[in-house]
Amino acid sequence: MTRFALAGFGFRAAAYHRLSRALPDLRCVGAVVRHPQGRELPVPTFGDLSDCVRATGPDFLITAVPRTANAGLISEAVSLGLPVLAETPPATDLAGLRELWTEVGKSGQVQIAEQYLLMPAHAARRNAVRSGIIGTPTQVQVSSTQQHHAMSLIRGLLGAGHATASVRAVRTVAPLLNPLDRSGWTDDEEPRPATTTIATLDFGDGRSAVYDFTTNQTRNLLRSRRLLVRGTHGELHDDTIVHMPAARTVTRTPLVRRQSGHDLDLNGFDTETIALGDRVVYRNPFPGLRLNDDEIATLTLLSAMLTWVRGEGPPPYPLAEGLQDQALALAVEESAETGREILTRLEAWSC
Repeated sequence: MTRFALAGFGFRAAAYHRLSRALPDLRCVGAVVRHPQGRELPVPTFGDLSDCVRATGPDFLITAVPRTANAGLISEAVSLGLPVLAETPPATDLAGLRELWTEVGKSGQVQIAEQYLLMPAHAARRNAVRSGIIGTPTQVQVSSTQQHHAMSLIRGLLGAGHATASVRAVRTVAPLLNPLDRSGWTDDEEPRPATTTIATLDFGDGRSAVYDFTTNQTRNLLRSRRLLVRGTHGELHDDTIVHMPAARTVTRTPLVRRQSGHDLDLNGFDTETIALGDRVVYRNPFPGLRLNDDEIATLTLLSAMLTWVRGEGPPPYPLAEGLQDQALALAVEESAETGREILTRLEAWSC
């Protein structure tokens, strides 16, 4: 049995606790909650990480705390010899990213809880792109999620690695209804100011990206989510691929999700596979659990962390990758705030 502890018990931490129950050889043994505010939690609580480690002996820690506290907890856990799966982002600013790498980078004990490339649709898209069907990716356009999450999608689909980038960004503000937030329906019928940030990133060697995000776009169903990957031999637009399978032949091939539970399919509502023509490019690793896409991605991440801690699998998403995502996100924010082009540099975690 592998044991883990949580730092924090908010929205994300509660999701980790709930989903961990689906893995029979993983158990949450405690939570570090410095301000419980009278809540009764389903695990023992501690006011200090060292107390939690002494009392419960976890094999790893998941940090799900405000970003201002994340870096400190990561460093403390590493000093206690504890592997960490840290919620995003790992630090608030560029100086904090660099300091965190100096403190714990060489330990190899820190993974980042970046789940977007593990979501079924994105995983299928990445597998399709990697198959070579659109040739070499040259541009990724993301309009769905914010900051570091979007940068992870861009880098993962473009294959940009840790390349430096020139970043230009602008912001506009316009009224928009906000019918849904994390708590559910808002029942607010009055449009409120919403900020849209649009950025271009040039990674050199013909590789570029476009970032487009509007406040609360991840939950606001009045704004669509779009993803485009352009390549030398075609492009992927959301769930359709345009390519040339033969000379003088251009075809459109959809990514098709096999979703059980519709009509007279009595197997229960579940995601089974996503196929590109006759080729399965994604298969749900947790059939029968009836999970939504974010839950599948989060449980996939937890499962990968479990096997890595046991020495049975590769690292899920190393600290260097999370730092690079956040560094690019900060460059976008800086360019939008100052109106200047921002040139990123090769950082210590990329060397």
